[in-house]
Amino acid sequence: MRGHGLRGEGAELTDMSDVVLSSAPGYAGDVTPGEAYRILSADPSARLVDVRTRAEWTYVGLPDLSALGREPLLAEWQVFPGMAVNARFAEQADAALAASGASRRDPVFLLCRSGARSRAAAIALTAAGYAAAYNVAGGFEGDPDAAGHRGTVGGWKAEGLPWRQG
Repeated sequence: MRGHGLRGEGAELTDMSDVVLSSAPGYAGDVTPGEAYRILSADPSARLVDVRTRAEWTYVGLPDLSALGREPLLAEWQVFPGMAVNARFAEQADAALAASGASRRDPVFLLCRSGARSRAAAIALTAAGYAAAYNVAGGFEGDPDAAGHRGTVGGWKAEGLPWRQG
């Protein structure tokens, strides 16, 4: 990713380390939902992979990337209803990324409900040869609020990023 030359709001990003909140062994690191969307907006080679379940995509909603001329890629990390880890995740995500025109050098942002599954997915894609697999910390819905509801504290929805339901 070094020298990728991503452009941000009035500033050029020389590489993804300019936006990484934390880095961990095994994957490129964590970014906020807002940073992920900003980079997706600025860099046509960047991709978003939603690793939640089909049930979550259908009933909770999906990030809406239509203003960017694309859609999120979908690959389940765990399979509903049993929630067993999808043994074919890396293969399925790789196929979706390849079909979208992405290379293994392009930035890939992985998103789940809260950032736990997507962190594991980022580690798996890194192990599969992806150079820039990032976890979207806070995920789509973020952590529960004081009343136990998601979608109001952190995450894609709470940051006011575009999304759609059903």
